[in-house]
Amino acid sequence: DSIAIKDMSGILTPVAAYDLVSEIKKRYDVRLHLHCHATTGMAEMALLKAIEAGVDGVDTAISSMSATYGHPATEALVATLAGTEHDTGLDILKLENIAAYFREVRKKYHAFEGQLKGYDSRILVAQVPGGML
Repeated sequence: DSIAIKDMSGILTPVAAYDLVSEIKKRYDVRLHLHCHATTGMAEMALLKAIEAGVDGVDTAISSMSATYGHPATEALVATLAGTEHDTGLDILKLENIAAYFREVRKKYHAFEGQLKGYDSRILVAQVPGGML
């Protein structure tokens, strides 16, 4: 059994992520996974606080395919957790090789990308997914 928390709007605050994960882990003996989108700029912080609270898994994307409407960058989280009790053991150099490959792949599909560059703070006000604005 498992529970997946999906934050498709990227509006889960770091404090709420910590509190939610802490409470679920306290009440239920279940694997807990967090899926956040990076659209508002809070996902990286929410993942970190959820990890500190004991979440069992999080979703990230290789840096060359991350952010905007997607997920936080894998490499940033791996570097953040390196040397801590939550160290992933992933090799940052191998991740960079993967990122380099997908930088080239992404160029091929550039015409199909969304227009968002950076973050969309309107979602923090509207509290709905960016595609609905």
